[in-house]
Amino acid sequence: MTKQAPPQAPATESPGLGKLRQLHRRAYYGAVAALERIVYANRKTSLAAVSQRTADLLKSYFGRNDVSVIFNGIDTVQFSIPARLARRQGARFRRKFSDDEFVLLLIGNDWRVKGLSAILDAMAAASDLPLRLIVAGSDAAKDFQSAAQQLGIADRCRWESPRADVIDFYAAADVYLSPSKEDSFGLPVAEAMACGLPAITSKFAGVSELIQNERDGFVLSDPSNISVLADLLRKLHADATLRGDVGDAAAVTAQNWTWDRNATEMWKWLQAGKQA
Repeated sequence: MTKQAPPQAPATESPGLGKLRQLHRRAYYGAVAALERIVYANRKTSLAAVSQRTADLLKSYFGRNDVSVIFNGIDTVQFSIPARLARRQGARFRRKFSDDEFVLLLIGNDWRVKGLSAILDAMAAASDLPLRLIVAGSDAAKDFQSAAQQLGIADRCRWESPRADVIDFYAAADVYLSPSKEDSFGLPVAEAMACGLPAITSKFAGVSELIQNERDGFVLSDPSNISVLADLLRKLHADATLRGDVGDAAAVTAQNWTWDRNATEMWKWLQAGKQA
């Protein structure tokens, strides 16, 4: 998330702009899919995937059983518990969050795939809790805002644009939540963990391969199971000690996911390819 933008996106988007965004996305993914069929199937092209899940998909769709796995990295200096806590009061004050409100966070685009509908349904199922939600990204918000309105939780949701100082989002949150239907990795989950936030993702996100369920994060086996997700939110809201223990363990785990480690593994992979 590197684009500078105002802290809060407009509440609505014109129908024309939303349709153009959808057409652009279809054209983009269509072009990417066409290139994938050309590049990935070529055995002369060495491939490295950001997760074992992605490597398995390359094997399944393109018959590539020679894919290396090099997990993504994160900036563990920029994203850390001290950095998050230093900004927490200001980040919540600007958004007018009270101390007793329990703030969920989702960052990224393609919110349908990221599981935003499940998040909204879980919030409605746990409507007795003081839940708030920040959704940060540049996806079309109209349909999700309508869903939130129908569920009676529209006033609990904030729709924000991407910003350069992405840690401001983590600083405002109590839990990072991304019940993904599909994600090659899921970098915001890793960043949130480095910041000491308990993070919830699904087994369909590559980052889940690095998480020990219920120790340094939470991995949903079925991200569409609303009752399980709502129960987990209730559990985390009720137990500050659990949140702290999981968040602390997450930050320790994330220290192993540096860009230096990523670069070292990438260099070894490139050197091995030259010698082959």
